[in-house]
This record gives sequence, structure tokens and C-alpha cells, in this order.
Amino acid sequence: MVSQPLRVHYFQHIKDEGLGSPAVWLEKHHAQVTATSFFKLEKGESEIILPAVDDVDLLIVMGGEMSVNDEDLYPWLIAEKKWIRRYIDQGKPVVGLCLGAQLIASSLGAVVKKNSVKEIGWWPVWGLADNRVEDHFKFPKELRPLSWHEDTFDLPDQAILLAESAACAHQAFQYGRNVLGFQFHPESTPLNMQLFLADVGYQELGGGAADMYIQTAAQMAAVPEADFEAPNQLLERALDFVLRDTPYI
Repeated sequence: MVSQPLRVHYFQHIKDEGLGSPAVWLEKHHAQVTATSFFKLEKGESEIILPAVDDVDLLIVMGGEMSVNDEDLYPWLIAEKKWIRRYIDQGKPVVGLCLGAQLIASSLGAVVKKNSVKEIGWWPVWGLADNRVEDHFKFPKELRPLSWHEDTFDLPDQAILLAESAACAHQAFQYGRNVLGFQFHPESTPLNMQLFLADVGYQELGGGAADMYIQTAAQMAAVPEADFEAPNQLLERALDFVLRDTPYI
């Protein structure tokens, strides 16, 4: 019998983004949820209060419009990456989404750099890992999630590559038994996709005829709600997976 609720902490980099689809999963598991709101800091500000690693049972690292390499503009990135590394070194569960996956990769010593193309919109992602291996996260043969990025990460040492897309070779990885990173946005809901379009600044990321992996805002907004279900379900399975060695699942 678990004597205390699952303590979930998430790192938020975009105002109003929230957790997206995991909110339902967390409510189902009666989780105690807290957050660090990095978006409230001014550019150049470095002081941020982070939780004690021992006070977090599950970490979710959300997306953001900055690069993990923008330490001059966002000095708090240094503290965030160091905290993530300490957390992982203690063998604790974490899931990273888009920028969050890049932050995890960077904290593990991998290089994060510009991808060859920007990838924005609903594009197919293909699973690569051998699903017969018990300790591998079971990634589907094909998934069509929302992607929104221009950077990519090298694979951390000893990590398992789980998925790729036509635009980006590294779409998902597993490190150890309880660390998962997704370059795309499995947490996306119709509401937070609209927030992406409104708040992140779609035009700033590109979107001309020469950008073959950038859909228009109209194309993204026209995606039916049913298309969100498979990525959302994948993320729920990911949360179950990283917590499978804990008493909470």
C-alpha cells in the first residue's frame, strides 16, 4: 500500500501550455502535481527555485520555443540541465517532450543542434526498436503526432533509438529503464495546439513553399480531434512504462 500520493513535477517553458493530455492520467492516479514555471523569468535571469530531487517521483519536461543551447539568453537552462542530470543519476522516472527530450539528451552529454529541416505539423513517425525485447518501450510501427521543432539531438551514450521520421532521424529514445524522450508532442490536445499557433509565433518559425515539412496553420487546425487519441495514448503508456518499477503502477 502506497502511503503517499505520486508526486509529479513538470518543467514548463511556455505560458498557458499546461500538461495537455497527461492531466487526465494524473487525475486518475490521484497525483500531487507541482510545476516550475521557467516562462515567468525574464531573459537573462538565472535565479530559479527548483524542487529537491527526493521530493519528485515523476518528472515531465515540457516543450519550449528556446534552444537548449540558448544559455546566454536563458541562463536558467544551466541549472535546469544540471538538475535533470542529478535526477536521472538517482534512477528516477522522467519523460521529455520536444524541448524536454532535447534537455534530457543534453543533460546526458549528447549534442543538440539544428535539424536539417524544420518539422512543424502532423507527420508520420516510425518505430525502430525491437518490441520483442521486454525492457524496450513498445513504440508502434507508425504514429502520426504533432511535431514542432527545428533542433534535434544526438543519441545519448547507451540510449536506445525508438523512432524516426522522414524529416528527423531521432524522434524518440529510451535511456535505462525509466527515461523516455519524444521529439514530437504526444501530449497535444486541440486546445494546446491552438495555443501553440497563437503564442509560440508560427510565422517566426517559417512556413514558406520551400519548407516541405512545415504545414500551414490552417492545415494543422483542420486536423480532427480523433487524430489526437493515438499520440495521447502513447504518452499514457510511456508514463506507465517509466513508473513500472515503482509502487504507483
